[in-house]
Amino acid sequence: MNTFAFHLPTKIHAGNGSFMKTGEYIQDIVKGKRLFIVTDPGIVDLGLVTQLEDMLANQSFETHVFTEVKPNPRDYDCIMGDELAREFQADCIIALGGGSVIDAAKAIAILQVLGGRPQDYAGRDQVPAPVTPIVAIPTTAGTGAEVTRSSVITDTEKKIKLTIKDVKIAPAVAIVDPELTYQLPAHLTASTGMDALVHAVEAFTCKRSNPVADGLAIEAMKRIYPALRPAVTEGGSNQEARYELMIGATIAGMAFSHADVASVHCMAEAIGGLYDTPHGVANSMFLPYIIEFNAEADIKKHATIARTLGLVGEDASETDATAALVAEMKHLAFDLAIPTFSSLPQVKEEDFEYLAESAFQNGSTPSNAREIQKQDYLMLFEKAFRAKNER
Repeated sequence: MNTFAFHLPTKIHAGNGSFMKTGEYIQDIVKGKRLFIVTDPGIVDLGLVTQLEDMLANQSFETHVFTEVKPNPRDYDCIMGDELAREFQADCIIALGGGSVIDAAKAIAILQVLGGRPQDYAGRDQVPAPVTPIVAIPTTAGTGAEVTRSSVITDTEKKIKLTIKDVKIAPAVAIVDPELTYQLPAHLTASTGMDALVHAVEAFTCKRSNPVADGLAIEAMKRIYPALRPAVTEGGSNQEARYELMIGATIAGMAFSHADVASVHCMAEAIGGLYDTPHGVANSMFLPYIIEFNAEADIKKHATIARTLGLVGEDASETDATAALVAEMKHLAFDLAIPTFSSLPQVKEEDFEYLAESAFQNGSTPSNAREIQKQDYLMLFEKAFRAKNER
């Protein structure tokens, strides 16, 4: 019976070929002609940046390209981008890439207007004024960052991830074109797709869930789960799976942006901050153990997920349904060749105390379905570390 608000300021243009209409789609939100493109070297190598620049030049836009974004974007990446965006006097920021690129673009948009460092705006609703308009063009089907009000940036001094959450940094326009994912390698398709699935699961089960976000989360699961294995194994040749995965990831982004994520992300961001682990990989490692931990707090919702994914019939007990969900999340990670926590070469058991504290301090810990303490996180890190690669 909780009260909630739903505010989606992002206009979404979705479907195959949407990328080729970028200039048309951004006309309404760009008040000038100077477009600052944020991307990474891999996207440049694919030729997408040149393609975008040529399209925009045909409509008399002037562009400047910033390519210095790393996976798990650093605070200094954003500060460097801000300096260049200010020098260029950008009227709009276009993010072309995965979640790291889009998160960096959001931080740059803040700094260009308000100055300072990303750390100055960490937390919920800490951005005091409108920022430079953002256009997000995702090239992975995973983070949903193209429709979220969040930016996750690595604090390189503290070796933690900080999150800026404010509706002012939601992109004005999202251009969601599944064709941009056709060349994505299998391992990136797997990790980003699992990230999207975790978004839907956590949005549905967290304490900040609401009826609108729940509907979006369920719809996202229905699209993501059956598409994930074929998208990974068949690549761009399975265009239907690529479409479903891309649209599902965007819907999942809307779901968690209007609810929250929870302890899977808290653990994933802890190891991402310390070890620079790819975010989708980290989420996949911890999902089954958090589901198992959380189920007693809301077994009905966890059972609903299992039924939504077709893992059990309607006549199965909630206990059996949840057990099936835990087992399948382990199987899925195995089938997609997601590494286990213990297989990461940089992981040391002596770090677990620090990781547990980092996870506990994460702003999404209070949203977890079941109350969770530092000692619980420590137990879960140890459990995930000792687990074998299960099929």
